[in-house]
Amino acid sequence: MFTGIITAVGKIKSATPVGDGLQLQIEVPAHYLDDVALGDSIAIQGACMTATKIEGNTFSLDISRESLNKTVGLDAVGPVNLEKAMRLNDRLGGHLVSGHVDGMGKVAHFTAVAQDAYGSWLLRIEAPKELAAFLAYKGSIVVNGVSLTVNKTEDLANVCVVDINIIPHTLQNTTLGNLKQGDRVNLEVDLIARYVARIMSQA
Repeated sequence: MFTGIITAVGKIKSATPVGDGLQLQIEVPAHYLDDVALGDSIAIQGACMTATKIEGNTFSLDISRESLNKTVGLDAVGPVNLEKAMRLNDRLGGHLVSGHVDGMGKVAHFTAVAQDAYGSWLLRIEAPKELAAFLAYKGSIVVNGVSLTVNKTEDLANVCVVDINIIPHTLQNTTLGNLKQGDRVNLEVDLIARYVARIMSQA
């Protein structure tokens, strides 16, 4: 389990074909891996992965074709959001996150709300229609591993449009600041909303 609070921004150094998937080498800040052991879970861009090799400030993981087909941003060199699995005595700063990507969305709009360094940014995402039932005003959503609050939803014919406000601190300490219109993003809906929807469907 995770919280959606990014603990570091790493970089995929290489993505080497192995079987039907890839082996990734990810470089991280100094000492980030001091408390990580082989087999530990680390969320990469919101997708839970297993550390299979640790060497200095680099760790490796294997990602299957199934995971590659259902995520974005894990198949090429570039920056990635990282979060270690939470401990039972950790603060739950975001919300309960499983690290299982529910679908890929598309950035429809991303711009500063106020023209100064302290203003928030509006991120508008087109989420798959099948996720609409789990998205609600002031509910939680994970975008590329980051726990965020939904400020508005709009159901259209083929997508659910979600508006999110992002503060400068989040832009500076995650990969979200690199987003642009048209980019695809990994989405995970709220865990509790998923169970509520399942219960209601059986009523």
